[in-house]
Amino acid sequence: MARVVTFGEIMMRLSPPLYTRFTDAKGFEMNYGGGAANVAVSLAKFGINTAHITKLPKNDFGEACVNELRGRGVGTSAIVRGGERMGIYYAEKGAAQRPGRVIYDRKNSSINEISVSELDFDKIFDGAEWFHFTGISPALSQNVLDVLIAVLKETKRRGITVSCDLNYRKKLWTNERAGEVMSNLMQYVTVLISNEEDCESVFGLYASDSDINSGGISVDGYKSLALLLMKAFPSIKSTAFTLRRSYTASWNGWGGLFVDADGEYQSRYYDISVIVDRMGGGDAFAAGLIYGLLSGNGGQYAVEFAAAASCLKHTVQGDFNNVTAMEVETLISGGGSGRVVR
Repeated sequence: MARVVTFGEIMMRLSPPLYTRFTDAKGFEMNYGGGAANVAVSLAKFGINTAHITKLPKNDFGEACVNELRGRGVGTSAIVRGGERMGIYYAEKGAAQRPGRVIYDRKNSSINEISVSELDFDKIFDGAEWFHFTGISPALSQNVLDVLIAVLKETKRRGITVSCDLNYRKKLWTNERAGEVMSNLMQYVTVLISNEEDCESVFGLYASDSDINSGGISVDGYKSLALLLMKAFPSIKSTAFTLRRSYTASWNGWGGLFVDADGEYQSRYYDISVIVDRMGGGDAFAAGLIYGLLSGNGGQYAVEFAAAASCLKHTVQGDFNNVTAMEVETLISGGGSGRVVR
């Protein structure tokens, strides 16, 4: 029985080694990644029973992906097999003043052929307390959106807490379409997670006195934005933001903010001076927040755990955050010196 269930596409990630550019690449390193799947893997690593809903092709690549998730502790019984292909994304790492780049190749990927009839809700949600999805899924196709709505209606019927990471992707849809769809989906969402810019892209709402391009972040502006979101969408009971100060592609400031009816909570600020891989950083934050809230230790603990987990993700290669809850707790308690553990 899964305590947390996630939904979304998982893709094959191909990256040139180290900091090689696409145009110079002679080979690619292969990993797997996908917003909601990244959350499931992180939570499983923290010891939470998780399961992931998606559709993968019935071929060797699909089988390898299922094995990867299963090997990382994620329940795979809700993964449907079939469809044309697995989506691919190519990731080029940035360095210093050169930004990273992503190229998607996901047209006709298997998840676009998923259907409600393939999902056994009684089995999938047996014992489930939490459901998580991202704004990427409804942007993929009308069919995926329709299935997601059916899943969300089921979570509402069962009284399951729902979290959503806005995760706006301009290569998938327009601001207008995203605003229309996501505004409708907010009726099912209890916990909304966003970064420094997605609320403006999706809802046209932004934090005052902040400029993400220069690294200027107004925490008070984001506190006001959180309250505005919860007023606009009454089903949302709490809102969290990652607060990234991008100095260069290799050097970021990092923290988080969590707001609910009980108060406003800001995490410790982390200066990440060497970024190994920032892909999946927001998903690691989401997983940390879910873990912290499920622990029942309050909003301050939840945002501290989320920010610390995501900080560590920036030091891990690949989309998955391969760190334990104990490692996160150690960082929270001040163990961020990087000294060798013997």
